[in-house]
Amino acid sequence: MTDSRTLSVVLAGGGTGGHIEPMLALADALRRRDPQLRITCLGTARGMETRLVPARGYDLRLIPPVPLPRKPTLDLLRVPGRVRRAVAETRALLEELEADVVVGFGGYVALPAYLAARRAGVPVVVHEQNALPGLANRVGARLAARVAVTVPGTPLHAGEHVGMPLRTAISTLDRGARRAEARAAFGLDADRPTLLVFGGSQGAASLNRALVGAAGALTAAGIQVLHARGPKNTDVTVPEPPAGSAPYVVVDYLERMDLAYAAADLALCRSGAVTVAELSAVGLPAVFVPLPIGNGEQRRNALPVVEAGGGILVEDVELTPSWIESTVVPLLTDPATLAGYARHAAAAGVPDADDRLADIVLSVGQGVQR
Repeated sequence: MTDSRTLSVVLAGGGTGGHIEPMLALADALRRRDPQLRITCLGTARGMETRLVPARGYDLRLIPPVPLPRKPTLDLLRVPGRVRRAVAETRALLEELEADVVVGFGGYVALPAYLAARRAGVPVVVHEQNALPGLANRVGARLAARVAVTVPGTPLHAGEHVGMPLRTAISTLDRGARRAEARAAFGLDADRPTLLVFGGSQGAASLNRALVGAAGALTAAGIQVLHARGPKNTDVTVPEPPAGSAPYVVVDYLERMDLAYAAADLALCRSGAVTVAELSAVGLPAVFVPLPIGNGEQRRNALPVVEAGGGILVEDVELTPSWIESTVVPLLTDPATLAGYARHAAAAGVPDADDRLADIVLSVGQGVQR
């Protein structure tokens, strides 16, 4: 550093968990490097960050959100005024914090942070989580000193493949060492092949339907299931398996994803950016079922792992009980093939992405510290 003042790092990643989780993983990595670093997170009053950021011990400052309409509407005419207001307030905040570097993760919070940083002369680092970048990061990449991407080949200006910053509880997980503990925690048998099913924090109706329909075939084949149905899907139930069959455990929500990953031999899930990164980082192969709506980013997120041999991709409309019986059951009952998928999944993972991104942020921030 060029002087004795503590480095001030501002992180802009509010809105959804897909932005907040990598932001907090980076914050943790920076704090491990230097507990004296001044780390401030930007968010909005309506985002999940109002709960998650203070719970992790970081300062949260609120700025006005700038939602961008996906289609031309009258609301589009209000965007320039919203941007000007948000940029002005964010620039004043950056000056108050004496920011040395702004790190953005996309979304409503990042765009005004990028524009304010440019006006204030503060360098920007962009991190893109998805294989298909959003508008905020496409703008930010043109203004940034460094651009980091999670998925190789992401079409973003000057992008460097860094990976997804993850919580150390995930990135350092030894699944084999924790398997017995994890299976006992969920009431699973110690030695049966195990399928983990989840559809995000709220569950996924199509995954729930297909798995319930295939429950009998799975348990009859000796495969036990840990199925997170989603907290609003309490109507999703599975008949009690016959005595001697493999367990089928249904939970509303998985508080301990590290234990869920450790318990499993295969996951069946959506392919959000964080989910794909976590599974490959811990070497857990997966059947990815991309969300069938949106811009196709979930399919793109999963493709690198699938093409590396670490998973299978099936479209939502094709996920049926008969597909599970014909594809998932044979895979889970073939230990050698399953082990090959696990090796390829692990080879595609980047468990130290938080430290890689921290290196970039510190290099940019220290290089221009005023």
